[in-house]
Amino acid sequence: MAVFRVERNKSYTVMSNHHLRNKQLTLKAKGLLSQLLSLPEDWDYTLAGLSQINRESINAIRTAVWELEKAGYIKRRQGRDEKGKMTAIEYTIYKQPQPPDDIPPGWITRYWKIQHWTIRYWKIRHRVIRRRKIQRN
Repeated sequence: MAVFRVERNKSYTVMSNHHLRNKQLTLKAKGLLSQLLSLPEDWDYTLAGLSQINRESINAIRTAVWELEKAGYIKRRQGRDEKGKMTAIEYTIYKQPQPPDDIPPGWITRYWKIQHWTIRYWKIRHRVIRRRKIQRN
């Protein structure tokens, strides 16, 4: 079998595999996040700028950004100037998904445990109800 070696002296990116192995993300969102993580920090992260360096339309990029935002990999904040007028949107890109902002910081672990427990409770409850129906028939 042939062995291919790649020289990694320049123009390569090291990133976490977390988003690449996340089964909830589409391939488009995984690719966009990988590209965002590979761009320099001073790059202008706009939908139009991302559309120019890709073959996708602005709407396709927008849906991928929404998906990443919903998953917690991107957070955006509307900028305001000193008069209160809206300015550019500020995007914060994370390598690992972040919990929602509407939960107080001390409740994050409890929130996730409660959500997991609720889902588990309903799955167990559904199995019990289904078994009772089968036993009655």
